[in-house]
Amino acid sequence: MIADLRKIELVGEEAEGPTFHKPLSTPDAVPEEGIARATELMRSGALFRYTPGVLSETALAERDMCEYTGFRYAVGFNSCGSALFIALKCAGVEPGDQVLCNAFSFTAVPSAVHHAGASPVYVECTSAYVMDPDDLRAKITPQTKYLMLTHMRGKVAEMDEIYSIAREHELTVIEDCAHALGIQWDGVQLGRSALAACYSSQSAKVINSGEGGFLCTDDDEVAARAFCYAGCYEQLYEQHVVMPPAEAFEAVKLETPNYSLRMSDLTASCVRPQIWTLDARAASYNERYSRIVNRLASCAHLEVPPISPRVRPICDSLQCNLLGMSDEQVADFLGHAKRRGMPVGLFGSKGNSRNFRTWQYAPASTELPATEKMIAGAIDVRLPLSFDESDLDLMADVLLAAVEDTMGR
Repeated sequence: MIADLRKIELVGEEAEGPTFHKPLSTPDAVPEEGIARATELMRSGALFRYTPGVLSETALAERDMCEYTGFRYAVGFNSCGSALFIALKCAGVEPGDQVLCNAFSFTAVPSAVHHAGASPVYVECTSAYVMDPDDLRAKITPQTKYLMLTHMRGKVAEMDEIYSIAREHELTVIEDCAHALGIQWDGVQLGRSALAACYSSQSAKVINSGEGGFLCTDDDEVAARAFCYAGCYEQLYEQHVVMPPAEAFEAVKLETPNYSLRMSDLTASCVRPQIWTLDARAASYNERYSRIVNRLASCAHLEVPPISPRVRPICDSLQCNLLGMSDEQVADFLGHAKRRGMPVGLFGSKGNSRNFRTWQYAPASTELPATEKMIAGAIDVRLPLSFDESDLDLMADVLLAAVEDTMGR
């Protein structure tokens, strides 16, 4: 049973001890270089990626994404959700097909499957927020052809085992890397083993352009189709910086609908200066994450799942499992955290779009007890880069105080 969040209206009560007074939703700022370039574009009016005679910022961002991730091709989209939808279309998903998906994810993932006319089949997650390979194997049928693997909040499954299962059953894999740009498995960018991988530049991600996404692939036909679906027509592909051969476009462009899902050059101007600072920022994110995790380590009621040594993470947020708490105590904890100025998220709350129960347009066809149990006690806290070390220490102290408020000393 999920905690009843109606019980947490405790904000008006004064709290003794630590309190926090900065919004957890604070996005990371766009660098000055991006602001200057965006202003330049707005003055010129050249916001469309195919403005005649203008070297497109979107085309340059696609090149930069290829250089950073190692993919041959990148296609800029208006959102990662659009990129996921088009990745499914390019993979050959048709109405009536089933697509294996993480049961713990964000609504954009099953929405992309629904948009493609297919049906998601949800695979259980573990207490570490990743796909359970045993349940993945159990959900495969002779008709199963597709797997959409999500790295929710940048958490990484046992990739060797996942891909071993995919190869055994000849599954086409698309990776939802919305939270995973810069995250590596054995030194390689996540997504590199998939037919296509999709990355986000929505404002809560490590690259912030408000909205935006990229579909990345090594496949000539997938790239050409993705460009055409996004909104490349006639010979506009000649304006791209990184692109498959012209023959690949000519082979697919007349049979591929134009869905007008292009990234704008205004968006791309915000993206580009953040790509090449990502590794340096990753080190800062990870140091800060370690700081707050270490401060919470002695609390028996807050469990932070360990990160595999095979993963180079980018920890821009904190997820904890609340241990030894009833549903009522979980609700009390949330109320006490909110009263102290930190309204942390609970993945299993009734209105949270990461709770599979809210996906009524694509409901689960089976019970998902492991995922339901996990989200009923898993909290989510953003760690904005603008917060300093004293902020992080105070955030940890607020969480610890909320546990004490709930459970007693």
